[in-house]
Amino acid sequence: MSYYVIYDGNCNLCVTLVQFLETLDKGKLFLYTSMQNEQQLTQWGITFQDCQQGMILIDANAPERRWQGSDAAEEIGKLLPLGSLFVDAYRALPGMKWAGDRFYEQIRDHRYTLFGKRDTTYQSAYCVDGGCKIGHD
Repeated sequence: MSYYVIYDGNCNLCVTLVQFLETLDKGKLFLYTSMQNEQQLTQWGITFQDCQQGMILIDANAPERRWQGSDAAEEIGKLLPLGSLFVDAYRALPGMKWAGDRFYEQIRDHRYTLFGKRDTTYQSAYCVDGGCKIGHD
């Protein structure tokens, strides 16, 4: 199984989280493309407006299966080793899902103000289309 993670390649926080996932996974489960890669997104029928609702996770084996925003973050967490224990515990606590969704929305909507915006779009070494740049920053 593999999954495609669509992230904001201009967002410092988003890039840091992608780099963390890259270190953990090394491209075994997750491949990445930025929200700025319009050509790739068009192939999946994803628009700029869709991306404004947050990161997107796509099941590569069944592309109609998609998660977005905090749901995508939770699904990624569940797919990591022992991650389902933490995500299930989080979801079991009354009100946590609602609070987590609101927290995600605030971070999403103010990410550049809170964490800054990159001068160049980050491209993962583990990209969806195989055209990854070597020696990325």
